[in-house]
Amino acid sequence: MYLPPGLLHCRFCHQPMAYAQLHDSGQGYQCQQDCRPRPVDAAAIAHTVGRTILRHAARAIPSTTAPTPPQLAAAHAHRILARITVGATPGDIALTWRATPVTGPGRFDAERGQRIAAARNLAHTEPLRARQLLHDSLTGVDPATAPADPLHAEAANLLAELQLRLGHPADAIAWATYAHHSTIHIHGPGHPRSVHALHLQAVVYRHAGHHQRAYHLYRQLGEHFAATAGPHAHRTLATHATTALVLHALGHCQAARALLADTIATHRREHPGHPATARMTQHLTHIWQDCAAKGHKHQDA
Repeated sequence: MYLPPGLLHCRFCHQPMAYAQLHDSGQGYQCQQDCRPRPVDAAAIAHTVGRTILRHAARAIPSTTAPTPPQLAAAHAHRILARITVGATPGDIALTWRATPVTGPGRFDAERGQRIAAARNLAHTEPLRARQLLHDSLTGVDPATAPADPLHAEAANLLAELQLRLGHPADAIAWATYAHHSTIHIHGPGHPRSVHALHLQAVVYRHAGHHQRAYHLYRQLGEHFAATAGPHAHRTLATHATTALVLHALGHCQAARALLADTIATHRREHPGHPATARMTQHLTHIWQDCAAKGHKHQDA
């Protein structure tokens, strides 16, 4: 769905046009009375509508640091347009403008919120269905250029989590990055949602094999926890331990072992009996074994 539902109508039968799948796996719109031989291409309609909106009502579209693509502008058509009438081709379009643009959440925003809520409920039991709902709610949103939006940020965060759980961390990177930047813009860097988004972004980059970027994100996360929860808090030390594992993945064996050994000693002293200490120790043993198997000759060996 490139356009908010309920806007598009047929010029011939005057009925609303519904989403339809094209034979080439594309997306289109068809009359409910099937008065057309085939659906009209959805991307082409969105492009035409979006270009017109950007030409005549760009101020009604949320601002962004990059040029707004027509498809993103079309996703906000319900704020500016009361009706879109399409003729025989995607370019044969008539627009009925609202007398006053809608500034608050409209029906499309409410439906989008409902899809996101449904996806959250289905995430653990029907992850593929949940993922499709999130894709639908993010239609027309380019995570590289989209402005901050609370619903988009929530959907992007959920989608990144799902892609990670389904074993597709590379597909989660763009959405996790957008969710983090958008949440910071809305709530500030210290808000719990922003911290959660930062952690998710770090996890996604690590699982996707982008260890250098993951290292910097985990360092940032550790610094935040040290400043807010204290340098000896469990979450701070747990983040340091994961940072050590990322260092090892980058090939910095000695630095990884030193950081992890110091973290284990502090964690054992500050949190006696905590099961995380044993897990950290297992990771340290694995690093030593990996170095031995690869024939590394370190001065601290």
